[in-house]
Amino acid sequence: MKPTNWKIYTEKLSKAIVELNDIEIKKLAKEAIDAGVPAQVAILEGLAKGMEIVGEKYEKKEYFLADLIMAAEIMKDAMEVLEPHLKAEKVPKAGTVVIGTVSGDLHDIGKNTVIAMLRSAGFEVHDLGIDVPVEVFVQKVKEIKPHILAMSALLLSTMPMMKEVIDALNKESLRKNIKVLVGGRPVTPEYAKMIGADAYAKDCVEAVKKAHDLMKEILSKK
Repeated sequence: MKPTNWKIYTEKLSKAIVELNDIEIKKLAKEAIDAGVPAQVAILEGLAKGMEIVGEKYEKKEYFLADLIMAAEIMKDAMEVLEPHLKAEKVPKAGTVVIGTVSGDLHDIGKNTVIAMLRSAGFEVHDLGIDVPVEVFVQKVKEIKPHILAMSALLLSTMPMMKEVIDALNKESLRKNIKVLVGGRPVTPEYAKMIGADAYAKDCVEAVKKAHDLMKEILSKK
């Protein structure tokens, strides 16, 4: 099958995400794979575009938080079908990322969606989970030496933990060797700049774009 015909399947996947169609999503993902669409294409050009539209509808107040969460869950269902095929594809390694939801915050749907997107784009991702203490972030950075540390917070009350992690990295002289990417519903570009992060992403699609931009910065200095 020629790449030009992949669009039929990626558009179906995107539409299913936007329409919150949790019944058909796994079937559509399997159809795409059976038709020869690479898993990476199905994710980036199908699921990701659907999530981008859902995010836009949420910002316009056409969708509610519950819709946003449901869309993420539907994407997760599709990823169950696509990920085994993604691992079999030879996607060039884009970089290494350590990611986690900050201490005091138990939300992981947004983080998990970002992880799926980063992996589909070729990033090696180490997930620390939720409610991650400052010292665990620091220890993992020491241990893995990733290119990027990504942090998520969904609560206003837990946002300050992002700064605590960055301060701890500075204290351990680790900050200069790593790029910090932050996101989450209450986080803003202004807040990211104020705490000393390198980049902010409003959603999973932007997170991949920002991660690639940060990698370009890293590689340009070598």
